[in-house]
Amino acid sequence: MSKFDDLIATYLDQAQKIGVSVDSELLTKVTKGLGPSIYNADSAKVSCGDQSELDRLKANFLIKKLGLADSAELDAAIQSVCETFGSSNRNKYRALFYYLLVVKLGQESAYA
Repeated sequence: MSKFDDLIATYLDQAQKIGVSVDSELLTKVTKGLGPSIYNADSAKVSCGDQSELDRLKANFLIKKLGLADSAELDAAIQSVCETFGSSNRNKYRALFYYLLVVKLGQESAYA
């Protein structure tokens, strides 16, 4: 298996641990959209405790990439995904985090 396939398997395993069912095809598309950032240990994960990172995530992914308007709904979706992972979980993988945001905000068509 390639390194990419190994990461997808890791994300699917993590999704099972947090009790989320995942469409592996959509997860693969979201992961490919992240490019090489998934291979860097620091950029591969999201820190829910770092507000500046969450603001960047909202600005660069939700607003620029998905074309959503800035609203309280986006902040609520980000907080909801943070809660889904749980505060004690240090493995908030960016690909899975973005996948959950896409599903929560109904933006699957962006990856069709």
